[in-house]
Amino acid sequence: MRLGVAATPDVAIPTLEWLLTTAHTIDLIITQPDKPAGRGRTIRQSVVAQWADDHKIPVIKPASVHELSGQINALDLVLTIGYGKLIPEELLSQPRLGFLNLHFSLLPAYRGAAPAQRALLDGQTQTGVTVFQLDKGMDTGPIYSQISLAIDPRWRAFELLHELAGVGVTAVEQAFAEIAKGAEPAVQSGASCLAPKISKSEARLDFESDAVSIVNAVRAFTYEPGSWTLWREDSFKVRDAILCDDRGLMPGEIQASEDHLFVGCANGSTIELLRVTPAGKSEMSAVDWARGVRLQGGERFG
Repeated sequence: MRLGVAATPDVAIPTLEWLLTTAHTIDLIITQPDKPAGRGRTIRQSVVAQWADDHKIPVIKPASVHELSGQINALDLVLTIGYGKLIPEELLSQPRLGFLNLHFSLLPAYRGAAPAQRALLDGQTQTGVTVFQLDKGMDTGPIYSQISLAIDPRWRAFELLHELAGVGVTAVEQAFAEIAKGAEPAVQSGASCLAPKISKSEARLDFESDAVSIVNAVRAFTYEPGSWTLWREDSFKVRDAILCDDRGLMPGEIQASEDHLFVGCANGSTIELLRVTPAGKSEMSAVDWARGVRLQGGERFG
């Protein structure tokens, strides 16, 4: 097949690399326009755009998806992977076989922009990937393939997404095989829920919540947008945390020992911070941070 791939983040790279090994051809990469990134706000192109340049594959970066009209008609299929923009209905029929989407949940659960993060936030122990035909709804189209994945309790969002990206290759391969033999996709069934994009304000940790919820939030929000709290009025990011025995601390109260840094949560529950990023500094171990600020006892986050 002559393919287009509409993608932006690095989770698309395993599938793109696999496609290069197949008889299919990637005729076009579609990705989001270059944007400012990093502390210096330097204009950078997406990871997928860079991949396309490295492999000498034509790439377009439309400011509006409506600009795709007339540029995808010669393609057999467009595969979307975290493209970040909704495809309007009038474009869906322009490629011969329409659009497929690789989505990082077991649809109809977690429809939307942040399925992996929302699954972690909810404390789910299983998720997966789905390849489905795009229609006019939000992740509502019929399904060609699904693969389940057990969630390791220590995975954070970037680690879960890495695993899902790998599983996604197999799911896309299965979907293409179904299309080749003329199989009809299956209508979605079961309970649905939404997974909207996560805002920076939502990623602020509330130590009035219980320890399980706090750890799930850290897992869900690392590294984007980053779970955070306040330390002496400055933003303080928590990169990794685990549950531990209750220590009777007040919500947000900090307790340091030689090798551990504990924080109180609701109802006397406690978490241990493992990795943190203080304002203006690089990521470090929580214990090293505590030693550096010389905690006296009684300090709090929040």
